[in-house]
Amino acid sequence: MFERSRQGAVDVVTGEVPIHVDHVDTLSGVLSQCVAEGQPKIVLDLTGMALFDSAGLELLLTIQKDCQRRGGMLKLAGANPLCTEILSLTGVGNQFNCYENTGEAVRSFVE
Repeated sequence: MFERSRQGAVDVVTGEVPIHVDHVDTLSGVLSQCVAEGQPKIVLDLTGMALFDSAGLELLLTIQKDCQRRGGMLKLAGANPLCTEILSLTGVGNQFNCYENTGEAVRSFVE
């Protein structure tokens, strides 16, 4: 459902299901593991994730706060037009650095 990989010091989390109430606990577990290991540098690749619901948006905000408390950051990459619109309309997108693709997001941690 969700996979975690490493690109240097950056955790990249990918998935093929929407970020909604049915999958929030699973994604939360993966992201929480990333946060727990030092200064979190996480990219959530949204390429395969069709949409968010309120539970998904709440999870993203919670993980972002957890990352910031540890001196890290959660960045979003590859959002489709619907996800981009949801992030924009809800104002949640203002809390994240968003990138067109995972490569750009990973590189941004070293710039």
